Amino acid sequence: MPADLIFNTRIVRGPELAARGSRLAGGLFALGLREGDVVAVLLRNDPVYADIIQACRIGGFVYCPINWHFAPVEIGFLLADSGARALVGHADLLAAAGDAVPPGLNCLSVGTGPSEAPDYEAWLSRQSAYDGPAVSPRGHMAYTSGTTGRPKGVVRAAPPLADIADHQRNTMAVVEAAFGIRPGGRALMPAPLYHSAPSLFAQMSLLVGSLLVVMPRFREEELLGLIQEHRIETVYLVPTMYVRLLKLPVEIRTRYDLSSLRFVASTGAPCAPTLKRAMIDWLGPIVHETYASSEAGMVTAIGAEEALRRPGSSGRPIGDASIAILDSDGRPLPAGEIGLIYVRQPAYPDFTYRNQPEARAAIERDGRITLGDMGYLDPDGHLYVCDRASDMVISGGVNIYPAEIEHALVRCPGVLDCAVFGIPDPEFGEQLHALVQLQPGQAPQPETLTEALRREIAGYKVPRRIEFVTQLPRDDNGKIAKKALRAPYWDRSGRQI
Repeated sequence: MPADLIFNTRIVRGPELAARGSRLAGGLFALGLREGDVVAVLLRNDPVYADIIQACRIGGFVYCPINWHFAPVEIGFLLADSGARALVGHADLLAAAGDAVPPGLNCLSVGTGPSEAPDYEAWLSRQSAYDGPAVSPRGHMAYTSGTTGRPKGVVRAAPPLADIADHQRNTMAVVEAAFGIRPGGRALMPAPLYHSAPSLFAQMSLLVGSLLVVMPRFREEELLGLIQEHRIETVYLVPTMYVRLLKLPVEIRTRYDLSSLRFVASTGAPCAPTLKRAMIDWLGPIVHETYASSEAGMVTAIGAEEALRRPGSSGRPIGDASIAILDSDGRPLPAGEIGLIYVRQPAYPDFTYRNQPEARAAIERDGRITLGDMGYLDPDGHLYVCDRASDMVISGGVNIYPAEIEHALVRCPGVLDCAVFGIPDPEFGEQLHALVQLQPGQAPQPETLTEALRREIAGYKVPRRIEFVTQLPRDDNGKIAKKALRAPYWDRSGRQI
């Protein structure tokens, strides 16, 4: 029986959720969908996501979450590339997508708005419970961010029915180590469910937990209130949420009883050591981090006490996961040397990229895959992630990793968010440039931030230029499209990024 679900004032009990999921699976089967077929999802956080998760487990369908911020052309690409046989979306989002939705695609409209698609709730009420064949449960097909071209759909192989119990046991061991989800647990999800890690967190919480609370969107004080009200044990956060929570006045942070919390799970973007320490000082030794990806799954995990002993580490491999650090020619590097991170997590079935098997083959060496992240292992096998290879700046022949600078910059007084990247320099090849979003009411001078940085990092790592902006294009999972930020500077230079 799935967990109870709470969304705003709505409570969906486990038996009702199971029945809704079975009717949705039955309805999709009646529309002609079969095991392995794709249901696209164009929803903000909504209880209907839970219906879809349950239906895909029952009917063996795959759901493809689409970022609802996408432009119609981006939505159209995902619908076509995924081969979606059905689309469930909020009414206003379906209307905004317009001609991006192919004619004849089975569409269901959630909520009120200008959509011409059938109303989801009315349609669901007319459907019968699923009575099709027994199938292997499926989950989501995440699409990569597309920072190096068109997004790629990660299609994971389905384990045979006979192996489902073993597969679930292995997966649960990894999920518990990385996300703290365990049988009977009470979990809170404030991040968008169209992201891969939040989607998996929700799937596993509904599968084995007793309660999943989903927020429409992240709001700092509201999150604290929900933890207190529902005695939440496990919460998923990303580092940008840490920053915003820590910038709440102390009197607000201490107003709420957070004693039920036993596990804070973080992924999505590397967490600065000082930021993690501040969270541990506030909440106690319950803050955990994992290195993960849609392709590899959760690879490493590190708890609070180990993180304090090894600042900046993403931890050791979970279960039978393995890591290798290789140079550009594929040669293993010794402990302490930075190279490309290659990983394998055998607890998950293998994957391919939708319609791009050659892209899948290109990232593999000796059974492990790389996503272009740079890092190193210490002598005890702990992983340290430096940055993405595509974000590394080479200035005067020296490799510089902007993530380290961003970690220092976001701690400066008045800074709400920041991005550091390389722009053309006639002498050094590249120079560091920083975009900074200030906290409301704050107005530090660039020189003030430069001086603060020089006390934290080496002089050659201090950005040559600091520019203030009103907003940075960072997604809700903490990632930012550096390529888009760099492009105008490189386009003017006539050189390639």
